[in-house]
Amino acid sequence: MTTTPRSPRLLLLSTALLAVAGIALLGMPHGQQPPAPATSPTARATTDPSSAPSAPGRKVAVATAPSTTPAGSTPSLVDSALPPHGEGVAGDRAIQRSLEAAWPADLPAADERELLTAGRALLRADATGIGRAKWPTVFPDSGQEVAPAFATARFRIQAAIARRDGSPHKAVVHLVWAGMDRGGTFTDLRITDWRFIRTTSKKGAATWTPQPRT
Repeated sequence: MTTTPRSPRLLLLSTALLAVAGIALLGMPHGQQPPAPATSPTARATTDPSSAPSAPGRKVAVATAPSTTPAGSTPSLVDSALPPHGEGVAGDRAIQRSLEAAWPADLPAADERELLTAGRALLRADATGIGRAKWPTVFPDSGQEVAPAFATARFRIQAAIARRDGSPHKAVVHLVWAGMDRGGTFTDLRITDWRFIRTTSKKGAATWTPQPRT
C-alpha cells in the first residue's frame, strides 16, 4: 500500500512554526510558565466561590444588594405609629400628626378653630366638672354640685381634630387625652368624640351647637 507524499510547502510551514515556538520557549526566564489559556465566562462561573459547593460545616457568605428605594418614599415609623403609653407630653405631637394623617382636613379654617375651642372646653367640663354651666343642654346636671371624675391637675388633652360628620352641617371633634381618675389611676390615649350641628340664629349668624352625648 502506498501513501501520498506530503506537500513540500506544508512541511516547510510546519517546520517554521516549530522553530518559532522553540525560540520563544528558550527566550523565557527559567521557571516561568507560559500563560494559561483564557477561560470563558461559563468556565469562570463554575469556579466562582459563591456557586461552588461549600465544605461540610462551612457557610458561604452571600452579599445582598443595597435597596434602591428613595429614603423619602416611605413614611417614617416614628411619624405613623402612636407613642407608647406613658410617653408624656413628648409623645403628644406624634399623636396629633397621626390624627391629621389618618383624617385629612375638610372644614374651613375658621370653622375648625371654633369647633376645636368648643370641643376642648366641653371635654374639660365633662372630665373635671369645670364650666358645665355654659352648656346646660349638654350637661343637665350643671346646676348641681358634681364630683369631678378626673383631677384637674392631671388632665391633659394630647391631640384634637375637627372634621365633617357626613354632612356640611354636621361636624365631630375627635380628642385624645390623659387624666387621673378619682381612684388614682392615670391613663393616657383616652378617646372622646363631641358632635356638633351648624345652626343659624335669627340674625343670620351661623354657629356650631354641641349635641348631648348619648
